[in-house]
Amino acid sequence: MWNKLFASVSEKIMKMLVEKIEKKFDQEKVIEEFEDLTKDAGRIQEETLKKILEQNGGTEYLQQWGLNGRTDPQTFKNCIPIVTHNDLDPYIQRIADGDLSPILSGKPIETISLSSGTTQGKPKFVPFNDELMESTMQIFKTSFAFRNREFPIGNGKALQFIYSSKQFKTKGGLVAGTATTNVYRNAQFKKTMKAMCTPCCSPDEVIFGPDFHQSLYCHLLCGLIFRDEVQVVSSAFAHSIVHALRTFEQVWEALIVDIRDGVLSSRVTVPSIRLAMSKLLKPDPELADTIYNKCSRLSNWYGLIPELFPNTRYIYGIMTGSMEPYLKKLRHYAGELPLLSADYGSSEGWVGVNVNPKLPPELVTYAVLPIIAYFEFIPLGENLNGMEKANSPVGLTEVKLGEEYEILITNFAGLYRYRLGDVVKVKGFHNGTPELQFVCRRNLLLSINIDKNTEKDLQLAVEAASKRLVDEKLEVVDFTSQVNVSADPGHYVIFWELSGEATDEMLQDCCNCLDSSFIDAGYVSSRKVNAIGALELRIVKRGTFHKILDHFVGLGGAVSQFKTPRCVGPKNSSLLQILSSNVVETYVSTAFC
Repeated sequence: MWNKLFASVSEKIMKMLVEKIEKKFDQEKVIEEFEDLTKDAGRIQEETLKKILEQNGGTEYLQQWGLNGRTDPQTFKNCIPIVTHNDLDPYIQRIADGDLSPILSGKPIETISLSSGTTQGKPKFVPFNDELMESTMQIFKTSFAFRNREFPIGNGKALQFIYSSKQFKTKGGLVAGTATTNVYRNAQFKKTMKAMCTPCCSPDEVIFGPDFHQSLYCHLLCGLIFRDEVQVVSSAFAHSIVHALRTFEQVWEALIVDIRDGVLSSRVTVPSIRLAMSKLLKPDPELADTIYNKCSRLSNWYGLIPELFPNTRYIYGIMTGSMEPYLKKLRHYAGELPLLSADYGSSEGWVGVNVNPKLPPELVTYAVLPIIAYFEFIPLGENLNGMEKANSPVGLTEVKLGEEYEILITNFAGLYRYRLGDVVKVKGFHNGTPELQFVCRRNLLLSINIDKNTEKDLQLAVEAASKRLVDEKLEVVDFTSQVNVSADPGHYVIFWELSGEATDEMLQDCCNCLDSSFIDAGYVSSRKVNAIGALELRIVKRGTFHKILDHFVGLGGAVSQFKTPRCVGPKNSSLLQILSSNVVETYVSTAFC
């Protein structure tokens, strides 16, 4: 009897140990799998396309193009057209409205992701399914494996400034929410983070709270409570980290009072958040004194992160594209801590992994994971605006070093030869898969005549002009732009929010510098003959870009997914109204007079 009992107990213990080992994150195994996939990227891509088409070949969308069950890349390219979201929107809308027939995908779509919608003011509906969730977790695991090899962390916590937006039901009963919300609310997300030894400091009630201002306050408070355990400070985008730390500058003394007394501030009113925080918050005068002394000794908040969270190994989030302007401020807060750029993806799906985490964000590249989707690339050459009909798309392994392309994605959720709208440059190869550098969004061109200025061109112009503010210890808090074609001739309008007051003379100088910093030949020649009018610099009130963030959240967006639109489209009237109603000064360039 005892032998049987012992054997039974032993068996249970062994089973528990096996399960525990299986749950443990195997870093080297993940890297090995990635290496195998990328060594044979061409074959993996063909198999991925075949799997997608076999799974979805019976759909209404694919059947209309005459594939007839064929799954080879050439037939696929010959039959299926290249599309934008506008082309697929009627199909997606039918799914959202409750049409259960196989329209875009063989498996039923139960969830809809919302794109950020910060440029044109209206988020897009994008199908989301289990395969996209699995590819998200695969990207997270692969990225963490390479990151942890260079910057190993032990058992600790991550201070993650992440927020869930409200999910709602579409007309047809599908759950809809931002892509980040769909990920955060999935059980796999928490399991994966736990396996990677980076569980979030904050309880779910804070992450999923209905008021992001209250959630942000509690994220900061949780970070301080667990300050010695924090090993990573992160968010989906760099902007969210900068926004959180700018908020800390305003509320740090209130946070200290909460910690000293063990009582949550009355500014937090959501019952579920208050209850969750009450379980964490206990009177701790010693911690309160420590934080007060740390903050009091800081010079202009330089090195705030390592002072508050002494065991932090790195700062992590998407830092490319429209996030690059925040890097200067983020480095100010980070001190000597490394900034690691997160991976490359969109609401429509993932593209690549940062397998070289030691590269600074400005130089980061992304190795394409060939198993998560089927990719094609439209060669752009010197012409960002097109002639793609003359430039046939090439496959993943056919791209050339140093060339620029626009990405097409075919995924498991019903998008086929879909234009992501991103321009990338091939910077190298990891085994057989290309390493891509994000260049810009194609639809964010400032253009009036023959000029073509990208988001990067705008960023460089703002950086050049903002240097004029350094001596006065001022900075550009945020910026955006607009093409004003209602005037004749049309001209660029740049909106700046500043950290303080600047003289008219200095701002006129900044305005002239902005105008002359756009070095695109079409812009310069058009300005010289007045085919493009003088650039305007409009200074907006402090807090204007915070109003834009609040507006975005009010439309159902998640703070984690917010990106300041660098060029406001003419259809985004509500955002233009916020900007124009907050202008306090306007300057007109005399650079070409």
